[in-house]
Amino acid sequence: MRIVDAMDVEAKPVAMEGAKGVAMRVLIGPEMGAPSFVMRMFEVEPGGNTPLHQHAWEHEVFVLAGQGEVASPDERRPLRAGTAAFVPGGETHQFVNPGSDVLRFLCLIPAEG
Repeated sequence: MRIVDAMDVEAKPVAMEGAKGVAMRVLIGPEMGAPSFVMRMFEVEPGGNTPLHQHAWEHEVFVLAGQGEVASPDERRPLRAGTAAFVPGGETHQFVNPGSDVLRFLCLIPAEG
């Protein structure tokens, strides 16, 4: 068993094209012996966003703090602390923070993602 304080894990800037003001902390993953899933914590600064992108694997998301939106080419859905969201594999998506506080969320993906 391993216990991690999320704030002790290094926050690395997301360098994907189209990302703005986003950092990611890998809290649990293969490096810790987790063979099936990766738990990541994202922090999106006010005015920031993840890139609009898609991939084969699904996301399970839980918002810890702040407010924001999850966007697709067709719609924007609000997010706030306590909200859970499911993004199916293959769906184009983006997380956006139009607010004035940091948007912080957990994002779980399969390890092969």
